[in-house]
Amino acid sequence: MFTELQGKTIFNQAKDYAFDYLDHLYERNVYPSKQALENLKHFDQDLPDNPTSTEEVLTLLHQHGSPATVTQAGGRYFGFVNGSSVPAGLAAKWLSDIWDQNTAMNVLSPLISRLETVVESWLNDLFNLPSHTAAGFVSGTSAATFCGLAAARFRIYERQDWDINEKGMNGAPKIRVVTGRDVHSTVLKAISLLGFGKENIEWVETDDQGRIIANQVPELDENTLLILQAGNVNSGSFDPFEEICERAKKAGSWVHIDGAFGLWTNASKELKHLTKGTENANSWAVDGHKTLNTPYDCGIVLCEDRDALVSALHMTGSYIILSESRDGMLYTPEMSRRARVVELWAVMKYLGRDGIDLLVNGLHERALQFAQELKSQNFQVLNNVVFNQVLVACDTDELTVKTLEQIQELRECWCGGAIWRNQKVIRVSVCSWATTKEDVSCSVRSFVKGREIAIAKKTGGK
Repeated sequence: MFTELQGKTIFNQAKDYAFDYLDHLYERNVYPSKQALENLKHFDQDLPDNPTSTEEVLTLLHQHGSPATVTQAGGRYFGFVNGSSVPAGLAAKWLSDIWDQNTAMNVLSPLISRLETVVESWLNDLFNLPSHTAAGFVSGTSAATFCGLAAARFRIYERQDWDINEKGMNGAPKIRVVTGRDVHSTVLKAISLLGFGKENIEWVETDDQGRIIANQVPELDENTLLILQAGNVNSGSFDPFEEICERAKKAGSWVHIDGAFGLWTNASKELKHLTKGTENANSWAVDGHKTLNTPYDCGIVLCEDRDALVSALHMTGSYIILSESRDGMLYTPEMSRRARVVELWAVMKYLGRDGIDLLVNGLHERALQFAQELKSQNFQVLNNVVFNQVLVACDTDELTVKTLEQIQELRECWCGGAIWRNQKVIRVSVCSWATTKEDVSCSVRSFVKGREIAIAKKTGGK
């Protein structure tokens, strides 16, 4: 039954299908056609009683699965902050999938232990963080934020002589949680999961770009967890870290920075002013699969208090074999997890410092081009384009919504919608290394065409 593993036929079949997909990647609709979505019905089958050949499984996936994928690997997907995949990272992931390493302990995979150690050092250097900062390699910023706030919770309670691991939250001292009104929803999720309670948040007002207003941050103390943002998910704005982190450091507060896509600007000579002061925080959350364009899923928690991170994510067992080298499970919630550090190492090694700088700046340049060309076509751009996010609106909310519907229907590019300062907007996130000048211009033409169709429908085609 499983003898197919001994041959290469099925892997060559998968390779051929993958290459066929890549060969047509830039010709595809960005969003699946109606027919492709309809053909997903071919997967609606009962679990078979008998085995199915691998050839048939792969054929079904390619024939009806490939056409129904969203082409975020191309250059005209702007719907969410989703990066593409740098080919070096994708190729490394293919190889590591064959290795199929368990990353929990050095004894399970000395290679992965070494790569995680190396990449931890590279990240600290690239982001200008303290050299002793610990890195945990998780699925994404949602998990990374959870880990960073868990480390904060452990350390703040430990200062108050409260062992959260043993005593739990029942009867625990109060931890103050302070953050801005425009905090990302994944931060609220972590606050909820960790038992802080969203009702207990001390909210700080933000400006018209979504930046926390520094002089409205309340008096801080050593029992405070302050959460800041490097890259607002809508406007792309960055909080004023330098001033706030200096205050927090003097007060002994814990600062966590949600830098899912924006922390990478620290690697850019041109844009690193946006993250000035972030090195004075205590923990950071960042994705590889956004700005750096590693394959999904690839998130990183960074924590300058290594002991707090390890203590918060503690793991014990008589069967566990710890080593003098890195044991990855100490820095993540999971014990078993895939070796996502392989593609992260591969992309960083491939690009190097200068290549990462070029990648980050390239996304910014394409976002600026997007904004300029949209303005020239009488669209409103509502934000200061400081990095890769562009907020777009038409003359009315109704026209904005209808235009977005038509853009999505045209499938030449794909964007999502949001509400920004009580106004309906089209949200453009430039995150793919593959996005060219022509991709942007083509997408702007789709915006114009979408608006024309929306207006024509409203006026009855007159």
